[in-house]
Amino acid sequence: MIRLQDIEFYYDECMVLDGIDLDIQAGERVVLLGNNGCGKSTLLKLLAGLIYPKNGIYTYNGTKITKSYLKTNAKEFRKDVSILFQNPDTMLFNPTVKDEIAFGLDEFDMDADITQLAKEFEIEHLLDRNPLTLSGGEKQKVAFCAIFATNPKVLILDEPTANLDPKSTGWMIDFLSERDITTIISTHNLSLALELGSRAVVMDETHQIIYDGDIKELFTKQDILLQANLLHKHKHHHDGIVHSHLHIHDWS
Repeated sequence: MIRLQDIEFYYDECMVLDGIDLDIQAGERVVLLGNNGCGKSTLLKLLAGLIYPKNGIYTYNGTKITKSYLKTNAKEFRKDVSILFQNPDTMLFNPTVKDEIAFGLDEFDMDADITQLAKEFEIEHLLDRNPLTLSGGEKQKVAFCAIFATNPKVLILDEPTANLDPKSTGWMIDFLSERDITTIISTHNLSLALELGSRAVVMDETHQIIYDGDIKELFTKQDILLQANLLHKHKHHHDGIVHSHLHIHDWS
């Protein structure tokens, strides 16, 4: 479904993606892990067709995705491949939540029961509100509902639980697990990684993929976790005694 071959991306002379090879099959749930600055968000933007590789080939369902291709086929591609940004403020611009959900449907000439969609996302009570007046978690749900409404084949989610409280995070995990849809999700929250997918793709500070495989097995590979700065060592204080040992933490 998705294939990246020797992808490079850089700003000026600053390399952000270096020799990325990645194959994702339809229906897979992939969790993208790595420390800040490793290139996760850039990779997601590239997969969403918002930026283009400087070198290498990106194909979606056998079609090479390039700037020239999307000039004439953007509508078809963006209906299939939707992205949810970490900051929902970048995605919300309509006067009401109802208008926000309807916007994508109108764009793709689709019909849907907006009230029923809102109920699925537990935001039906917000339909007449201005999205910009909502809390961070509410905005995230509205933005998610708006992209999901168009029935995409691929969901790209950049730190989707960053603005959610524990209850809403649990809701999102359940929601995604009940859908047969290809998902690519980046997260810092390692305790959630096992819930979000079965395959882990890990990047490090060299802007390369250093692990691609079973997510449960990843947690047995201390060297990979250390290389990706996903495993940390720091001091603890217990009853006047100081000691330190390695931890997996949810830094954010």
